[in-house]
Amino acid sequence: MKNNIFRSLTPYQYVVIAICFLCNMLDGMDVLIISYAAPAIAKAWSLSPEALGVIFSSGLIGMSVGAVIIAPYADKLGRKPMMLIAPFIMGLSIFLTSYASSINQLMLLRFISGIGIGIMMATTASITAEYSPKETRGFWVSFVVAGYPVGAVITGLVSASIISNYGWEYLFKIAGIVSFIVLPIIAIYLKEPTIEKTASEPKKIAVNALFEKNYRTNTILLWSALFLCFTTLYFLINWIPKLASDAGLSDKLAIYAGTVFNFGAIVGIPIQGWLSTRFGLNKTVSYILIITSVFLVTFGFFKGSDLMIVNLFLLGFGVQAGFVGLYAIAASLYHAKIRTTGVGWAVGLGRIGGIIGPVLGGILVGFGFGMIESFIAFALPVLLAGILTHRIKM
Repeated sequence: MKNNIFRSLTPYQYVVIAICFLCNMLDGMDVLIISYAAPAIAKAWSLSPEALGVIFSSGLIGMSVGAVIIAPYADKLGRKPMMLIAPFIMGLSIFLTSYASSINQLMLLRFISGIGIGIMMATTASITAEYSPKETRGFWVSFVVAGYPVGAVITGLVSASIISNYGWEYLFKIAGIVSFIVLPIIAIYLKEPTIEKTASEPKKIAVNALFEKNYRTNTILLWSALFLCFTTLYFLINWIPKLASDAGLSDKLAIYAGTVFNFGAIVGIPIQGWLSTRFGLNKTVSYILIITSVFLVTFGFFKGSDLMIVNLFLLGFGVQAGFVGLYAIAASLYHAKIRTTGVGWAVGLGRIGGIIGPVLGGILVGFGFGMIESFIAFALPVLLAGILTHRIKM
């Protein structure tokens, strides 16, 4: 089976995976759009680094609410209804962001869009796990979530031109409209998965089920690893463009620095998925995270060199491949009856680290930390995440 990853799927399974991949592309666009627009918004509104950190984190708070509170309803009401709700919330709030005229309005709209993103990411991981063979589930969940950096890269490639020619507001209008495109596709082509009963089925569909004897230790390890990984990941994806701009790059080149980071993820996530089918999901993810912590610490050695871009690529490869691998672990650990609850809570509580990361980044930048010092500081969470992931029993 390990050598038949692609031949093991039916045509309809490919349709489901394609839909979920597209949904995650929109997630990547809607999450990263604020970081690409941040330099322009900061200049237009004279915002401090600390204020930007709070704006970044407001979206992450919304993602936590969406993943923890709303996404688990997919285990009760079905996956398809939640898959329709998410892009509607995302599209409307992103479009309205173009009309924001104050920090409070921007924070509120980022919070609302985050709710939709949180629902979408947890639900797509669950539905992909249910439509893919058990032997290659980790690969396909990782592959689908790889749509996230693809959307981020495409957004980064077009953002610089749109912002420079039309302003940051126009970027949000386009993204809002694009977010609506999956609604008819989901409505027409996506079928609710059939969940079979098994002897290991949990007694109830609730967060308490995640702490039943056979899940307890793995749940704690998974939540802790995601918390630590999110802390560094969301610092990097939100602050790389701004830190690069502060380092002297033009706004356009600063955006491209973030794009290189996300392009590394596009390459890294499928490779992680493939390696996981051969060497084990948790071992592959743990080693990737530990190696990535070394790349963060050694970033300063490449300052002023073209190899700095290579290092950013490798960071994107490692951090995001590891992060997505944790999604795949969450989708593989739990019974289908509680899968979205398990993924939603793991991702939602992990995002607390994602909330802390950008705020902490803003504080460090305010104290005068540059890219090198910040990267060293955020290497420790990645290292610890790798160690904890290695201890998860699949």
